[in-house]
Amino acid sequence: MKGLEAARKFYDEAGKAMIAENFPEYASRIAVGLCGHGSECFGFDDDISRDHDFETGFCMWLTREDEAQIGFRLTRAYNKLKEEYAPLGSKHKSVLGANSQGVQTIGDFYRRYTGGEGAPSSLIEWLYTDSDYLAEAVNGEVFRDDLGEFSRIREEILHGMPEDVRLKKLAAMLVRMAQTGQYNYPRCLAHGEEGAAMLALSEFVKCAAQTIFLLNRRHCPYYKWTLRALGELPILGELASPLEFLLTADNDPQGRKVKTEIVEDIAHAIIKELDVQNLAHLEGNYLEPYGYAIQKQIKSAELRNMHILVG
Repeated sequence: MKGLEAARKFYDEAGKAMIAENFPEYASRIAVGLCGHGSECFGFDDDISRDHDFETGFCMWLTREDEAQIGFRLTRAYNKLKEEYAPLGSKHKSVLGANSQGVQTIGDFYRRYTGGEGAPSSLIEWLYTDSDYLAEAVNGEVFRDDLGEFSRIREEILHGMPEDVRLKKLAAMLVRMAQTGQYNYPRCLAHGEEGAAMLALSEFVKCAAQTIFLLNRRHCPYYKWTLRALGELPILGELASPLEFLLTADNDPQGRKVKTEIVEDIAHAIIKELDVQNLAHLEGNYLEPYGYAIQKQIKSAELRNMHILVG
């Protein structure tokens, strides 16, 4: 059973009754779900995932005022319930992957990912908040949120990125793709610098993935889940396999030729989508001019006048 499914089962079979019986006056004010750090929150967990930072549980998010009233008692009740219902978890706990289940305030949950008690509040905050943090802030599932405050912020992070920020990030990614995959990968190979060539190709894959997530208006997750999540996207999700090929296939003479062709195929597919989304209408397959064309569309002078690679 996947971790998210197990969390929902735990809540439905035991958690819901615990809250209703012990905190009836707050039951409609407690948001419940499983979101945040961990493969189970993305639905990507398997047996191997359970060797660290894994346990069956769910999150309860409170306003700061409600936490002051019932936070301690609710935590004790949850911990007691967990010992009875789901006592087993992985023994290894990593510092960076510390589990965030249990009771916390709404503001504390979002501060972990945005630096504030809600969604980014300015163009600059949106621009500089890493996409993997935003992806973790909105993954998983909310089981109940009658009050609606937790879900309101969640929706704002999911769908609230200003278009100027999306355009700025797209412009930067397109220029980086041109520099790394279309220009420097074959150039480094011609110099006989195979390590540099593979670094350039790896950066191309990373930027291409970020570009595809932006075209889907989705936040790109942590690097080890990027290609898996990309394959589930409705727009250009089919590019996950060729992107993985670029990273894993042999780099012998034939492999280099095929990889160079795949880089151009990926660029062409992205250019077609830029046209579909009415973002850029240019001739040619080199991505750099498309990046500059998109940057010119940014309405905010502050973002438009930034260096093209900022994003």
